[in-house]
Amino acid sequence: MSPKDTYYIGVDVGTGSARAALVKQDGTLVASSTEATQTWRDSQDHRIFEQSTTDIWSGICKTVKAVLEETKVSPSDVKGLGFDATCSLAVTEMNGEPIIVTKGDKLGQVGERNIILWADHRAEEEAELINSTGSNVLDYVGGVMSLEMEIPKTLWLKRHMKPELFSRCQFFDLPDFLTYRATGDNLRSTCSLTCKCSYVPNSGWQAEFFQKIGLGEFVDNHYKQLGGADGQILTAGFPVGHGLSKKAAEELGLVEGTPVGSAVIDAYAGWLGTVAARYTEGGKLSEFVPTLDESKHRLAACAGTSTCHIVQSPQGVFVNGVWGPYKDPVFPGWWMNEGGQSSTGQLIDFMITTHPAYGKLKALAEERKTSIHEVLHDELQKLQAELGAESFTEITKDMHFYPDLHGNRSPIADPRMRGSIVGLALDDGLGDLARKFNLTMEAIALQTRHIVDEMNAKGHTIRSIYMSGGQAKNIALMQLFADTCNMPVVLPKSSGAAVVLGAAMLGRFAAELEPGKRNTEAECDTRWKIMVDMTPVGTLIAPAASTKEKKLLEAKYKIFRESIEIQQRWRKEMEEATK
Repeated sequence: MSPKDTYYIGVDVGTGSARAALVKQDGTLVASSTEATQTWRDSQDHRIFEQSTTDIWSGICKTVKAVLEETKVSPSDVKGLGFDATCSLAVTEMNGEPIIVTKGDKLGQVGERNIILWADHRAEEEAELINSTGSNVLDYVGGVMSLEMEIPKTLWLKRHMKPELFSRCQFFDLPDFLTYRATGDNLRSTCSLTCKCSYVPNSGWQAEFFQKIGLGEFVDNHYKQLGGADGQILTAGFPVGHGLSKKAAEELGLVEGTPVGSAVIDAYAGWLGTVAARYTEGGKLSEFVPTLDESKHRLAACAGTSTCHIVQSPQGVFVNGVWGPYKDPVFPGWWMNEGGQSSTGQLIDFMITTHPAYGKLKALAEERKTSIHEVLHDELQKLQAELGAESFTEITKDMHFYPDLHGNRSPIADPRMRGSIVGLALDDGLGDLARKFNLTMEAIALQTRHIVDEMNAKGHTIRSIYMSGGQAKNIALMQLFADTCNMPVVLPKSSGAAVVLGAAMLGRFAAELEPGKRNTEAECDTRWKIMVDMTPVGTLIAPAASTKEKKLLEAKYKIFRESIEIQQRWRKEMEEATK
């Protein structure tokens, strides 16, 4: 069969939607379809975010069928299927029935709301307990475990659920649930177990750790509730079981036995779909064809509601406040670190929609038949002209914003951090909103530099940033990244397609990886070749700040770092005052 007749399907489950893409062997995206997914909040508790695997799987089935129907591609021409998803905790009975995770009388019973979303912050006390243990598990999450990870959430369920109900549960990082649902096989992925579930590289599950935090039953039942016992875990894209089960194949409109690749967390799919890219600069294609070794210099930033920053290295690099190092999540023998910002796209939306001038902004956008971001950009240009400013940065030179309204993921790893603004004026007009829009983008870029600086200080050699996710469409923000971090930023051909393309690559891995060559150099060569083959050419944005803007950004970065120290000092003073 010629390559043009061969297709793969990638499925991406983000925070608010499920998306399927039909992809050719050369990486061409033939068709895609998206279905919204539901998130439940608690009006009395802002920490709560819950979803449903039933709702998500239904959306996946609709999207897969939709791309097949649109293209009239025969299901038999689909040679592999891959999944990525947010790192959210899915809970089921041992037979796969969903278990309710909502606090109250129904907690632990069979029911729809069975996912604690990654953004859910209910497990703060459990994370504090885990972080007090001094376990070697903490060495592989930057020294501090985030309450967004799966074990703190699992421990919260243990503490609030009836023992007899908790004992019948099994716990999945959401990507692994999807391959389980697709194949019926409970094999877990290295990506999910190592990155989010406290599985330690080279050692596996740590019995003493689970006993110390109050989850000793996991040790006693040989980790049946978590999976991955006796090293039964798979690197990214390695075939799961015997492929699609009969039931899942019927639901998806595909062929039973179609290979299913071991899944990854969505940010790692973004890494897969971007870091092997060649790029154009000034309209000219670079002659450089990247090798696997080059990946250690390329940071993948998957930027949507939140942002994850992932870099691969041939040896483990320990970075305080940055998750990892994780061994084998994508390439066997290679390590990865993951930094992150809990709220970025979400933060930009929040700063805009809560401003008094938001109504006027919406009205102008509708009147001009354009986006609110374009209106804000026009307003910034107007202010720049009025002030005679050289750059947007100069417009906000007397304003400073610390952006962790939802806590800090990296590199401070402190969920208690909060946002702050210096430079407020008695101004609630559109111009003030435009300034705060730019100020928010500045803050996100400054924090990105903070993460990159910490990674490089500890041993990484990051020289460029490869973007994916919705924020890659925000060219002003991308230029700020390049100027603030003083390194090129490479944008994917399609900002929204990079992650789902990475998932499709998992399907091709599953179809082409040979079981006899597992965890070998040949397997690594096959993986990288597939990535180079399937990754579209990106566009490079080079640093372009003037000398004056560089000085302003450098000064803002110094103030950004000082604001962290000030907030931590003030918090300590208030704690001492209330003893």
